[in-house]
Amino acid sequence: MDKDTTTWIVTGASRGIGLAAADRILEQGGRVALVARGEGLEALAEARGDNCIACRADVSRPEELAAVAERVLGEWGRIDVLVNNAGLHRGGRVGRLKLEDWQAVLDVNLTGALQAIRAVEPHFTDGGAIVNVGAVVGFRGFPGDVAYAASKAGLSGLTRALAIELAPRGIRVNLVIPGLVLTEMTGGVSPKALEAMRQTIPLGRYGEAEDIARVIHWVGSSDYMTGAFVPVDGGLLSSFGVPGQ
Repeated sequence: MDKDTTTWIVTGASRGIGLAAADRILEQGGRVALVARGEGLEALAEARGDNCIACRADVSRPEELAAVAERVLGEWGRIDVLVNNAGLHRGGRVGRLKLEDWQAVLDVNLTGALQAIRAVEPHFTDGGAIVNVGAVVGFRGFPGDVAYAASKAGLSGLTRALAIELAPRGIRVNLVIPGLVLTEMTGGVSPKALEAMRQTIPLGRYGEAEDIARVIHWVGSSDYMTGAFVPVDGGLLSSFGVPGQ
C-alpha cells in the first residue's frame, strides 16, 4: 500500500490492538491521535514522534471525546479515520453477572463507539471512514461472556445501519472482527482454556495484535468498502459461520 498522509483517531490505543494499529498507521505515513484513559499515554506518543499525539479521554464521556476532536483539528486541521477499538471485558454467567458490570461493558464497547462517532463524524474531511473493532464472540456463543458478546454484536448492527445512513456523505463504516488475540484482556484466561481455544482455530495459532492492525489500516484506507464485516481470526468464523453473511 502506498504511503498516506491521513489523520486517524484510535481509541483504546495505549496497548494491544489499538497501539499496534497506531504503529501501523505511522509506518504507512499517517498521523494518529492515541485515545485512552490510562497513565503513560503521553510517553507513548512522544516516543513515536511528531505525527503522534496523546489525547487522554474516557469514551463513555462525550465531552471528553468532543475535546479530542477539537484537539486533533487544532493540531492537524483534519480528521480522516476513526478506529473504535476501546474495549472492556467483564465476564460472568447470566445468573451471576452484576448489572453494573453489564452496563459498564455496554457503556465502553457499544455506547462509547457511538459517542466517538458522534464527536468525530461532523468533522470528517472528504468522506472519511469509521472502523469498528468487533470480536468473534459477537457472532459465536461462549458461556459467561454475555455482556461482552452483546456489546460486540451490537457493533455489527451499528456498523450496518451507519454504513447506509452515512453513505450519502461518502463516509465508509466497516467492522473488523479479531479472533483470539493474546493481549492484556486475555491475560486472565487460564493456559488450559487458551490451549483449548487455540485448537479450534483452523490456522492453529493465536492472532497477534499486528495481524489485526494491518487489516484495520487496510479497511480504513479502502475507498469502496462500506458495511463490510472483515474477520481476522485464523478461520474461526469460517468454521462456524457468520450470521447474515
